[in-house]
Amino acid sequence: MQRLHPALRFIVVIFAVFLAGGVALESTGTTDAGEGIARMHPPGYVGQERCVACHEPQGRDWAGSSHAKSLQVASPSTLLAGFGGAAAVGGDFVAFMRQSSALARLEDASGKQAEFPIAFTIGVFPLQQYLVPFGNGRYQALPFAWDSRPASEGGQRWFSLYPEAGIKPGDALHWTSRNQTWNSMCADCHSTGLRKNYDIATRTYSTTWSDINVACEACHGAGASHVAWAESGRPAAIPHKGLAPEGSGARGAYWGDFDERGIRRFVGPARHREVDRCAPCHARRRALTDGWASGQPLLDSHSPALLDDTLYFADGQFRDEVFEVGSFLQSRMAHAGVVCTDCHSAHGDGLKAEGNGVCAQCHDASRFDTSSHHRHTQGSEAARCVTCHMPGRTYMGVHVRHDHSFRLPAPARAAALGSSDPCLTCHAERGADWSEEALNRWGGGGHRTGSKFAKALDAGRKRLPGAEKLLVETVSDPGNPPIARATALSLLARFPGAPALAALRKGLADSEPFVRLGAVRGLAPYPPATLSELLFPVVGDPARAVRIEAARLLASASPAERSEPFRSALKEWVEAEQLASERPESALNLGVLWAELGDAEKAEATLRFAIEEDPSFTAGAITLADLYRAEGRNGEAERVLRKSAASAPGAGDVRYALALTLIRQGRRAEARVELERAAALSPEEPRFDYAYGLALWEDGDRARAMAVLREASRRHPGDRLLLEALVSFARESGRTEEAADHARSLAQLAPDNPGSRTEQKAGPEGR
Repeated sequence: MQRLHPALRFIVVIFAVFLAGGVALESTGTTDAGEGIARMHPPGYVGQERCVACHEPQGRDWAGSSHAKSLQVASPSTLLAGFGGAAAVGGDFVAFMRQSSALARLEDASGKQAEFPIAFTIGVFPLQQYLVPFGNGRYQALPFAWDSRPASEGGQRWFSLYPEAGIKPGDALHWTSRNQTWNSMCADCHSTGLRKNYDIATRTYSTTWSDINVACEACHGAGASHVAWAESGRPAAIPHKGLAPEGSGARGAYWGDFDERGIRRFVGPARHREVDRCAPCHARRRALTDGWASGQPLLDSHSPALLDDTLYFADGQFRDEVFEVGSFLQSRMAHAGVVCTDCHSAHGDGLKAEGNGVCAQCHDASRFDTSSHHRHTQGSEAARCVTCHMPGRTYMGVHVRHDHSFRLPAPARAAALGSSDPCLTCHAERGADWSEEALNRWGGGGHRTGSKFAKALDAGRKRLPGAEKLLVETVSDPGNPPIARATALSLLARFPGAPALAALRKGLADSEPFVRLGAVRGLAPYPPATLSELLFPVVGDPARAVRIEAARLLASASPAERSEPFRSALKEWVEAEQLASERPESALNLGVLWAELGDAEKAEATLRFAIEEDPSFTAGAITLADLYRAEGRNGEAERVLRKSAASAPGAGDVRYALALTLIRQGRRAEARVELERAAALSPEEPRFDYAYGLALWEDGDRARAMAVLREASRRHPGDRLLLEALVSFARESGRTEEAADHARSLAQLAPDNPGSRTEQKAGPEGR
């Protein structure tokens, strides 16, 4: 069995791909929809025409909605943009008409100007995007979009979705590259019953949909059984009228009267299915199955992102484009039983009431929609509920989206964490102290603590002293939302040891699937014996997302331990990765798996595919080089890494891997140069500084080594290896007082867990 470096176990978590894939379909008659695209109903689907024939009022509401216009064939009636031939953005993009066809002229994959026909439109407001055919059934989204807002609001213009300079052909973000491919990045949430149908052998798509847009069966599930129910006299014996359970029509469920706080409570069974119905397209996630049944639990069909530091601030506010569900699941609203359709129209666009009226459905307007509550001029923008409780961030240039965690303003905490806050947005010149004092004076201090997990996630991300204890406390507090507890568990992977392991063990048995998922992710750095003990029972977990990640971590288990549930769950994991087979990230994940299963030849071929698809994909090159290292092929490893470094000159990780390869060949001077480059290119990675400092020390440049390690420890005060090196080197240099200072800092990191670190310390490869 081929064993790769232990750090590569993290890859399947880091490189989650948010895509869907394809399988064979049942055709009910094919209608050509575009080059390489056809309309084809999956089994059980009937198409929206059949639905609206009996549900005309709902059909009329839906026809005017954004869902109905999520994807449309380009035509004079659907194109909102101006195609008048004028240079739209900087003179390098021209949108024009030729006869009756809309075209765009811009830079192609080779860097030359070329013309592309507009085939489809995506969305309508506040912007509209455009798709062009790119051969082999592939469609690419243009990097320029139409601002469809009124001219009085700055709209009715073309604008660049990627105004930052430096995105060149070959870059993954260039509009001709994989991150802008409609078939894999957009399609499954903009159409109904979509199957991507990618053929890895020919590298072609044969994408199909049941409906071009987000139609009835996207939310209600396949309709054939419902049609049969209706046509057979509507027998009571067919559950849920032949549709996916709605989850909100339980007999006796109701919203109670306003309580003493002026807030209504929902009385009745939980309505998780309604949130799960919206979640697949309103969450940051990756698909695990080819299509999904409407209303099934999210973690059965998708693996969701947790509150990762690139996506959310430590207090849970959204940072990147994460849509709504990850925020909503943190909210007191979700805990109280509120679901999406309590506020949003189920079939049409818009909210169920105007302005603050939507909140007044459950919050007594006589108490909350008053200046005595919001402390601003009645009827002003500042007096809107969303201004303080759902602050917005702008994505895609012009699209303001509101944070659905419904949190209370907390300016002091926001200032400490570097996150946003509505008070600081409007009163930046007065600062956090003034804002905090004003809120406390108004009587809001006692219940504004909110996001109890914020300090723990911040400490865990930064590896601050006491982080492990804070994370364990966060996990143990049932008052924290499951997604936050799951995130804390995943961060415990950075602090392996007895306290963390106890929390992870408990998390695996939690009733919440999110928490169990976080616990599995937190176990990634542990040795095979520990994983076997804890995770073999988990491969039978009812949530697919949980059991397949457990099976993936167990891939290195001995053949004798590979039970049928394990083999079944691992097969599901492989199928999930193969849904995204055109992505180098999935090829990487599969390559690591084949290596751990002992198939070095298959692993090598798969990893080579990854770097052929994207020569700048350093993770693929590093993993292939590590495979060669395990086989003693250091010369080939060096060639792969040097080629990758040339393709990604700004990547520190590949320089670090190259340095380790050179060390193994006894070329220490060259390795030291690469370690210096790695540390300079990636100052956020303390292991690169640690390795560089160690190399300097061993080569006799002790003053420089201490300087490098001190500066790195200043940036990363919670990194144990840096402190351990400083303690050791200061003692050896006779700097006993400095050694004592570093030792005290080291002791503060985990005072209740001395000696818990499991990483190797013998040299650079220990990290």
